[in-house]
Amino acid sequence: MRALIHSAFGDPTEVLEVAERPLPEPGPGQVRVRTVLSPIHNHDLWTIRGTYGYKPELPAASGTEAVGVVDAVGEGVDSLNVGQRVATGGTFGVWSEYFVAKAAGLVPVPEAVSDETAAQLISMPFSALSLLDFLDVQPGEWIVQNTANGAVGKLVAQFAAARGVHVLGLVRRDAGVAELAGLGIRDVVSTASDDWRERAAEILGEYAPRAAVDSVGGEAAGDLLSLLGEGGTLVSFGSMGSSTLQLSAGDLIFKQATVKGFWGSKVSQTMDAATRGALIAELVQRIGSGEVSLPVDEVFPFDQARAAAAASAVPGRAGKVLLRF
Repeated sequence: MRALIHSAFGDPTEVLEVAERPLPEPGPGQVRVRTVLSPIHNHDLWTIRGTYGYKPELPAASGTEAVGVVDAVGEGVDSLNVGQRVATGGTFGVWSEYFVAKAAGLVPVPEAVSDETAAQLISMPFSALSLLDFLDVQPGEWIVQNTANGAVGKLVAQFAAARGVHVLGLVRRDAGVAELAGLGIRDVVSTASDDWRERAAEILGEYAPRAAVDSVGGEAAGDLLSLLGEGGTLVSFGSMGSSTLQLSAGDLIFKQATVKGFWGSKVSQTMDAATRGALIAELVQRIGSGEVSLPVDEVFPFDQARAAAAASAVPGRAGKVLLRF
């Protein structure tokens, strides 16, 4: 079979290449899946660069989420059948024509869900929904997040609205406000405007956010902390701008705030089966009903992965970049 690999860590637009690999055989409790579509996520690109929390041995496979069709089943697998369409959001090495995964970790895809939607059904939506669960916010309460026009930011806003939770979104470009408005996401403020704090105060009114989600770091984390209410929680989700957080000691002390980190992979590993099942059922229902959308910007053949990685880095995309196998 053919697969996307990299023999060195570096820029995905320079190091990704197609190579021949042995066709994997499923072991006990595993299935082999013929890959159909796979999205390009930031964590996939960070892994290829060697800057993520997981660093594979070289030459390394790539990709973590895909939709495909069960091609073969291993011993003891009776929950899935050959020919069944499935999705995975946590299997490393799916950027290949075939991959092997634990049967228990695959999600059967309903007929009504398209391949384009199913390809991105798990990782980002599940992270967004798990994050909301992690924040422990209730209907009627507020949260605030930066990079509101990022993939997870859009999903958090949509899932939160479906749950009755209010979201104040911060973006770094004025165009981001209009972009999100086009998706039906309101209550967004551009920090490029000098009066963004006044605008944020107008939206919040008498309320203060119960939680804040920072994906930028640096001063942006401090901006979120300044908006939190007493006893609020600041969650570090990413570090697109800086690997350090610049926080006011006064805000921490007088707000009695809590600072936590969130890594979806670790949260998923320690999540009990009942909670995981309930969240997956909710995301399938919300996406299937149209309450939450998963748009696609462009689809590339997987042998054009370098061009696809470049396209994925373009700001202001309407949706995910996918690879077709």
